Formats: sequence, structure tokens, C-alpha cells
Amino acid sequence: MSRASKGTAQGQVDGGRDLRIGNVTKRFGSFVAVDDLSLTVPSGSFFALLGPSGCGKTTTLRMVAGLEEPSEGSILIGDQDVTFAKPYRRPVNTVFQSYALFPHLDIFENVAFGLRRRGSKEVKKQVDDALELVELGGFAKRKPAQLSGGQQQRVALARAIVNNPAVLLLDEPLGALDLKLRRQMQIELKRIQTEVGLTFVHVTHDQEEAMTMADTIAVMNNGRIEQLGNPEELYESPTTTFVANFLGQSNLIRSSVTGTSGTDVQLEVHGGRLAMPQSRRNGATDDLLIGVRPEKIRISPTGQDANAEQNELLGGVVTDASFTGVSTQYLVRMPWGQELMVFAQNVGVGGVLAPGTQVDLRWDPAHTFALDGSLDAGAGVQRDEGATPVPVG
Repeated sequence: MSRASKGTAQGQVDGGRDLRIGNVTKRFGSFVAVDDLSLTVPSGSFFALLGPSGCGKTTTLRMVAGLEEPSEGSILIGDQDVTFAKPYRRPVNTVFQSYALFPHLDIFENVAFGLRRRGSKEVKKQVDDALELVELGGFAKRKPAQLSGGQQQRVALARAIVNNPAVLLLDEPLGALDLKLRRQMQIELKRIQTEVGLTFVHVTHDQEEAMTMADTIAVMNNGRIEQLGNPEELYESPTTTFVANFLGQSNLIRSSVTGTSGTDVQLEVHGGRLAMPQSRRNGATDDLLIGVRPEKIRISPTGQDANAEQNELLGGVVTDASFTGVSTQYLVRMPWGQELMVFAQNVGVGGVLAPGTQVDLRWDPAHTFALDGSLDAGAGVQRDEGATPVPVG
């Protein structure tokens, strides 16, 4: 897309056209798919609805698109109330996982379809610009069947963008692609969104996908938002066990508060003493689940690398070691029976610790977070996708 075309596309975006979902509930009979959901998606942002199957994210997107009607609540785009408007009367377009291209039309006519229906006078320039944006400028005369899956997805994206919607909805758009191509498209989607400045609302169950692309993520569970924030905030400072387990992997260990020291909380964990910043504590009671991400932990043979300023858990035994190239992923059984995960980065120093090796675990106290001890420690664990359930002790 030329610099002039880019400026035009960005200039057409109305900064006052935020997507606002207010107290929206959707029922299917007695089942509540979306439960009193309220959120604002700022105009021009890349926003992700992230959660497992059945959490309500796709139903939310379908209500914004006009494919479902809310049972309660309102949906506004800027000052326009679209709660019960027909889909074709909403300033939105949707990109689906299935591409939904017209097989009998060439790529140019697929992209031009909406423009021709609206009677646009600059069809060729707009289509050419859109195809250049998605790097398919030389493919205008081909048919969809002549393109790869990734190229077809780019065509679907160009067809949606060319209509300059206030909100572009993406419903698991990369789900049909293989892993390598999916990662390439994650980068491309973010580039395109930044280039055109449109509001993207992306529905996905893929944590990496959401974190790679989105400015803001709403983690959904049982029809509600568990936590909303930028990717770093959600990953480093989860406020519920569901978010801690669903967004990446966490070690959650039962602990109790024994006191404070300056700005730190002092903790007792199975006879050991740990510390963490007071600012990273969620939960008013003294019974907590403390969490630490596997890559934050340093693993070493017992008796080595002692450090008084680090949190320490001693007396572990390696039960499994999986070398993945980038890192070695360990399971370590602690004296109280719980297995903890440790991801040791491959920096070319030392070898893989064999199962049966006695080890100690250490990490910076600032990398500890604490959650309410009454929460379900297993919430958000993706057992159906091959993750190993980790017992909490």
C-alpha cells in the first residue's frame, strides 16, 4: 500500500467509534452463554477475546456481528446503537476461519464484491491497494483454489478491510493453518492492523496468538471476563488461578502468611520460608496460593548455587526431563509430593539433569505472585490439549 493510500485508510477511522458492550447477557434456554458482560474496545486497537471452548467469546463476537441477539444489554459502535440492527446495517465485517471465498470468482472480484454492492466508484484502486496491503498484488486473476490456505486467508482479510469497517471481527481466523504458517500470519495480521488503523476484535483460544498480536486481552471463562489487560500484565500478574493456568503455565503452591518485612510479605511453605512483594499479593486472607512461572525458576544440583536473597525450595528430585531445543523442561517432585515445572533455557552451559537427580529450586522473590487460597488451583488447566495436571500441595 502506498504512503498516500495508508494515510487515507487511517484518516477514515473515526477515533470516536469505540465498541461498547454494556451489561450484555445471552441465554440459550436455561443456559447462560454470556453473563452480564461489559467492556469497551477503543477505536483503532487490536483487542482479543481469549478463552477455552464454551467460554462465551464466539457468542460475544456473533452478537457484535448481528448474527445473535442479546437477551439483555446493549451494543454500541460510537454513538450508533446496533444491539438489534441487521448485520448488513452494522459498520462491521467478519473474517471467519473457513475463509468463505467465492470459488467461481477470481481474487480481484472476491475482494471487490462488497464494493460493487455498495456502488463504489473507485473499485480498482481500492482493490489493488487492499491486495498490496496483504502482499497479494500479483494474484488478482487467480481463483481461490489456486492459492494456499494462508493466501486464501489474506484474501478474506483484504475483502473485509477494503470495506473500511469501524470494527473488523476475526473469528479464529488462523485455526485452519499449520503451526509455522499460523505464526507467520500472526505477525502479518498485527502489521496490517497497525498499517490500516482499524479496530480488530480477535476471538481465539490460542494464548500465544492473543499475546503476539493484541494490545489488550480479555480472558473469558463461563461467560464472564476473568481479567482484562495487556499481555505482559496478564502473564506476569494474574489475579485468578484460571488466568494463571490458562495463560501459559504456573506452579501454584499452598502457603500461609507469617508476617511482613518492609514492603515484603513473609510466607511459610511446607516448612520453608519465602518472601514476595506486598504489591503482588491478591487475596486478603493469610491462606494463599503462591505462584511462579516455570521459566523464572533456576534449577541446580542439591547444595550448589545457594543465594540468601533468592526464594529457595530445597530437596527436590527430577522426575522427568524433556529437551526441546530452546529449553529443557523439567518436572521436579518436592518433599511434600507436589511436582513443579521448571523451564531451563538452553544457554550451552552444563548438560541436562537426568531423572533421579536431587535438586534445589531458586527464584527472585519479585517473580512470585499470590492468589486467594480458596480458589480452585486447577482452574484453567488445559488437560484436553496434553497439558500435565499439576497437583497442588
